Amino acid sequence: MHAVGACTASLGSLGLMRFFGVPWSWSLAASLGVYIGSGGWRLLRVVFKTALRDLFGLSVLLRVKYKLRRHQKAKNTIPKMFQDVVCRHPDKVALIYEATGEKWTFRWLDEYSNAVANYFYQQGFRLGDVIAIFMESRPEFVGLWLGMAKVGIEAALINFNLRLDSLVYCVTTSGAKAVIFGGELSSAISEVNGMLGKNMAKYCSGDYNPDVIPVETRHLDPLLSTASKLPPNQVPVKGLDDRLFYIYTSGTTGMPKAAIVVHSRYYRIAAFGYYAYKMHPDDILYNCLPLYHSAGNIMGVGQCLIHGLTVVIRKKFSASRFWDDCTKYKCTIIQYIGEICRYLLNQPVRESETQHCVRLAVGNGLRPTIWEDFTKRFRIKQIGEFYGATECNCSIANLDGKVGACGFNSRILPSVYPIRLVKVNEDTMELIRDSRGLCIPCRPGEPGLLVGQINQQDPLRRFDGYVSESATNKKIAYNVFEKGDQAYLSGDVLVMDELGYMYFKDRSGDTFRWRGENVSTTEVEGILSHILNQTDVAVYGVEVPGVEGKAGMAAIADPKAKVNPNVLYQELQKVLPPYARPIFLRFLPQVDTTGTSVSYVNYLQAGPLCVSVIILGWVPGLSHPPPPPPRDWEPHALCVLSIR
Repeated sequence: MHAVGACTASLGSLGLMRFFGVPWSWSLAASLGVYIGSGGWRLLRVVFKTALRDLFGLSVLLRVKYKLRRHQKAKNTIPKMFQDVVCRHPDKVALIYEATGEKWTFRWLDEYSNAVANYFYQQGFRLGDVIAIFMESRPEFVGLWLGMAKVGIEAALINFNLRLDSLVYCVTTSGAKAVIFGGELSSAISEVNGMLGKNMAKYCSGDYNPDVIPVETRHLDPLLSTASKLPPNQVPVKGLDDRLFYIYTSGTTGMPKAAIVVHSRYYRIAAFGYYAYKMHPDDILYNCLPLYHSAGNIMGVGQCLIHGLTVVIRKKFSASRFWDDCTKYKCTIIQYIGEICRYLLNQPVRESETQHCVRLAVGNGLRPTIWEDFTKRFRIKQIGEFYGATECNCSIANLDGKVGACGFNSRILPSVYPIRLVKVNEDTMELIRDSRGLCIPCRPGEPGLLVGQINQQDPLRRFDGYVSESATNKKIAYNVFEKGDQAYLSGDVLVMDELGYMYFKDRSGDTFRWRGENVSTTEVEGILSHILNQTDVAVYGVEVPGVEGKAGMAAIADPKAKVNPNVLYQELQKVLPPYARPIFLRFLPQVDTTGTSVSYVNYLQAGPLCVSVIILGWVPGLSHPPPPPPRDWEPHALCVLSIR
């Protein structure tokens, strides 16, 4: 029986017994017995097991909400919060750049950002103007967007892996009037110079080589060195709900979308991480994630700008140098994405992996199959796994180290944080509604789409969307929790257990249907990678003409041709049901990933049906399985199956 029904039956029995004059002690005992017997024991079990977790989560939620309201009343912004940190300890190290060993104090970062603010204001840039930043991770990246924010200029943070059309699209759709690029990316800018428009101002930071950059490009470094390092006189009229910068989401389809990050969102993400995982100003955080994404720039660098932590910035992740760096800089916190943990586990054992001071690993995507292996081998006391997208209003966090969970929502008081898993059509991902036209909440164990109720007056529940209004509207549903409300559609499928822990299941678009069953690419990728000793794997569905659904294709990184397909298939038969086993194997020298290690499934799907493919299963419509093609990595070596 539902908990409400159990309560009703219990209260009814209490009233009935008192009506007949039964003593209070007997009545209460009988009422409790009815409650437990009618299913109320389940709620009691949930309360017993989750009360402490929920109370701590509530304290974090209330603390962040209280701090946000204080900042709103004080009309603070991220630059103003940073100024408070500078005043507290100007000579403390704020940023360490691993590549050069440079140590930027808070005073240095403040003065650099002041120079940025003063220079670009003098050049005519004003409140609401946009400047794109296209460079690899380094302290200047932080100083540039922070300095722009001091005079109300908004930065568009561009993925430094983008080239040609994708690069042009991201720069131009942001409405940028200028682009600042790192000297290491000069050739990428030169390739698209003619497509950026005649009025696009260009600045080069770092190595300046006139032979490989557009003629009209200005060298930014000497210009900033002569600019005033005093706080800018022109203080913009901006508040917590105004735009800070833009971060581009990977998305599952189409070009990246520019997500709007307002000052309150930046604070909210950083503050939740700080309070949920009990960070403190003396911590040193190791950040090897790209700064054009929220994980590296907000969850990581945000701890420096808002709470005064020291952050070590590494240009690119290195599995072989990871623990050496942590030991060298005495890091106490590391950031990860799931693939980083797997890469580290795949490294040979070295002394530094247990000589570090790291107590906390914060990130997302740590697979349950390697969770405990990671904590035991590297002696990490706490995993701070969380779920959240740059633009979402339904972030959740794992506060107590529950293996495999990406967060939780209270089963006792779920309305305190109004998020929900709702039922969707498994094929179309459309919301399923009841007779009242409202969405149907999932029960424990049922996969559902994560949604968050929108309240634009609440910084924790607002949804600021994207630069594109149409993209924003696609993420909003109406009449979800109640009539007349709005909710953010995450696009992610999660499962909640009886205690309220949530587990990432799939992102819509990351499932395909085969033999009448839905196949989770995330699940199959994890199992395949585990069988192959943490090898890079991407799983996706491919259309087979004349056959319903999509057949599974697994792209496997196997540059040395070590994988034995027959052995692999035997192992897959042991751990996967028939419909979930890949029909095709595609061997590649490497499986490319984006800056946040999301497999380039869209790119792979856009190619031919089979490129150097071995067939593991039987596809209806094939007259007979063709012999395995040779493993030839040349682009022109295609083996396209003939479907009859």
